[in-house]
Formats: sequence, C-alpha cells, structure tokens
Amino acid sequence: MLVRHVSELIGNTPLFEISPEIHGLKNINLYAKLELLNPFGSVKDKSAWQVLKDDIEQVAKEGKTVIESSSGNMAKAMQLICSIYNVPFKIVTNRIKVREVKQILQLLGAEVDELPGLSECPDPTDPNDPVTFIEQIMSASPGKYFHTSQYTNEKNIKAHYESTGREIAEDLNRVDFFIGGLGTTGSTRGAGSILKEKNPQMKNVGVIASKGHLLPGIRNVDEMYEVGLFRKDFYDDIVEVNIDESMDAMLTLIRKCGILAGPTGGGSLAAALKYLQKIDSTLTSKQNAVFIVCDRVEWYLSYLQKCRPEIFGLSVKQDSVKAVPAQDLETAPEVTLEQAETWLTQNPRPFIVDMRGSLAFKASRIPGSINIPADNLEDISDMGVPFANGHKVLFVCPTGDQSKRYAAYFAKQGVECASLKGGFVAWRDANKNTERSAITRRSKVLTGSGA
Repeated sequence: MLVRHVSELIGNTPLFEISPEIHGLKNINLYAKLELLNPFGSVKDKSAWQVLKDDIEQVAKEGKTVIESSSGNMAKAMQLICSIYNVPFKIVTNRIKVREVKQILQLLGAEVDELPGLSECPDPTDPNDPVTFIEQIMSASPGKYFHTSQYTNEKNIKAHYESTGREIAEDLNRVDFFIGGLGTTGSTRGAGSILKEKNPQMKNVGVIASKGHLLPGIRNVDEMYEVGLFRKDFYDDIVEVNIDESMDAMLTLIRKCGILAGPTGGGSLAAALKYLQKIDSTLTSKQNAVFIVCDRVEWYLSYLQKCRPEIFGLSVKQDSVKAVPAQDLETAPEVTLEQAETWLTQNPRPFIVDMRGSLAFKASRIPGSINIPADNLEDISDMGVPFANGHKVLFVCPTGDQSKRYAAYFAKQGVECASLKGGFVAWRDANKNTERSAITRRSKVLTGSGA
C-alpha cells in the first residue's frame, strides 16, 4: 500500500475477536478495537488530525504556535502533525506521570511546559490548572497561539463518530455493549453515538479509575468535573477499575492475545469483564461487546515497574508506604479540626506536612506548614524516617485519604503523628486560619510580558 501523507494511515484499525477461552463469557462475543495500531500509536491520532486538519495550513502561514494541554497521547500525535507542517507545538501540562511520555515528547521536538504534578489524591483546591495557564499565555501574547482545546472541542467527538464508531459498525452488524476509558470522553461519545444510532438498545459504558488510583489516560471520579465534553447522562453505566485489575487485564491482552496494550486498554478490558459477567448469564441469545485498546505498552515501562516490580525481576519492598496493609489504614491515627488546633498550640509545635501540589500550597495552607508533595514524601520515606525525635507530625492532603496512609506508615516507625481528618478541604471549609505565599515568578510571567 503506497501512501504519501501520514494522515492516510490514521484509522481503519482492526477489530480483534477475543477467544471465549480467555474472557470466559458464554453468551457475549468480545471484541477489542485496536487503536494502538494508528501510526502515532494511540486513539488520539484521530482526534489530533480532526482538530488540526482544517486549520494547520493557515496556522503555518500565519506563523502561529499550536498549544494544548495533554497527558501524553494527544500531545504526541499533535507534535508529529505539526512537525510535518513546520508548525511549533507547545504542551502545557500537569498530568505527565510517566517518564517515557515526557521523553518521547522531547524526542519529537515538543516544547513541554510542565506544571507541578497532580497528587494521586485529587485536590479540588489546587489552582494548578493547565487550561487556565494556556488562557493566560495566550492573553499575554495575542495572535501567537492556536489553541485546539481538546477538552471542549466538539471536533474531538466528531473524529470518533466518523472514524472509530463507523469502522466498528462496518465490521459488526450489531453492537450491544460499547466500553471505553474516560479521558476527554471524545472517543466514547463519538463512537458511542453512531453505534447507538445503529442499535438504540446498545449500552454505552464508561470506564474510570478508582478513587486514589492513577491510570494513565483514564480519569477518576474526582477529576471528571474538569472535562468540558463529559456528559454523565450519555453513559448507561460507569465502571470503576483499580490499578491491580487493570494490570492483570493488560497482561492478559499482552500474553494471551499478543496485543501490546497499555494500562488503559487493560483497564477497559477489566471494566468490560466486570460489567459483562453480571449480564452474561441472563442472556438468551448471543450479543456483541466492543472495548477500546487505546495505546501501546512501551510508553509506560517505568510506571509498570513501579506498580509491578516483580514483573521485571525486582523485589517488592515490604516496609514501604505503598505496602501499608488495609487493617493499618483502618486504624491510622487521625485528628479532627479541633484536635489539630490544639496540637498547634503545643510546645514544641508539631511539624505540619502539607502533601498537596506546590501551587495549591502557595495559594493557601495551614500557617507554619512545610510542603512535601506525596510523591516526594514517598521517595524520602524509602530512605528512612525524616522527622526528628520528640516532634509530633500532622499530615495534610486534600481530603484526608492519602495522608492516612502516611500516618499509618510513620506511626509504625515510632513517629507520633496523625492525619488531618477531611484534609485541607475540611480546614478551609470550616474557615480555619490560613496563609498564602507572595506572588510567584511564574504568576508574573503568565500574567504579564514574557510568556
């Protein structure tokens, strides 16, 4: 097949039938839509081409820079398209949690403006919003940027209505269940819409990560409010999956099907089985279910090594924050807002360790706090106990979930410590005393010249 433009390779991805011996369903045929076989390696190739194709030549003529917020796949695809047209591309993000994703973007030539990262414990108080920064950057340099706005751009949905969904409909006469991970929601809403037109009885099922779990490309329940395209009523059901379920299903796709799926594809398979197994025995005739395999495993090796070190022949560190058993979490020391205020009057004053992102910490915090984001505190804890003897320690995260794990862990190490019940959100909502930092250099740059 001779092609003269990479866009000719986007789409027409295969639909892979998974053997019943693997999925175990009796009355449902299960298919994987292999979006990882797009030329740039993900389902986002279709979205990127759709939001750029009508404007990219004009953007090039005007000498503008394309700007977008992305956790990786959209940025990779957009950078490659921009490179073809000699258009600069800038990504503003706080969601790159995997080393390889940033490295491949740098290899491709993207300008990565990486904001302080999100915690695995979502923070509704964090002003660290990439879209807000993009708006400020564009205001500071009018006419310089072209913002594709993937989280609100209806072309994102159109891409999958015209390609992903139409391709599935052409391969299968009838789809009864359509399952996909929720990121921007463009692929599930676009493909799900046309498939629903073909079969009004079809069930659209969205997949999200469990609270406190990080799955690249899939948001959790606390993060969906950030997505402008998300419509909860579009989905007949939304299924949560955790990291372990997703990893197991990913390994099934890789080792039993020969599909080099990433963790998002594993999450979609895990959710599909969790949802379909409850329905399977009630059916009296064969039905068809399709889930999306979004991208490839190679982007996520460092993430997988952290989640499943045993796969790579690494020993699992038993005495670590991540290894805190469930029973210890249930009995982790906690203090109420009033008890915390009493702590703060004691001498010596306890250490207040604020585990939120740095911008949220600078914007508002309990007076006298020090900022050690959760990821950094985890690394520090692997090297030993960082707190002096004789000092109480109060751990503060956004909502009190993540801090309980650290309180449980350090209490076992002999530290007199506790987690703030309800976290900083509870402290703020109770109108307790807070302080903030002076304006930062980044804030000045983004609201004035030099952005």
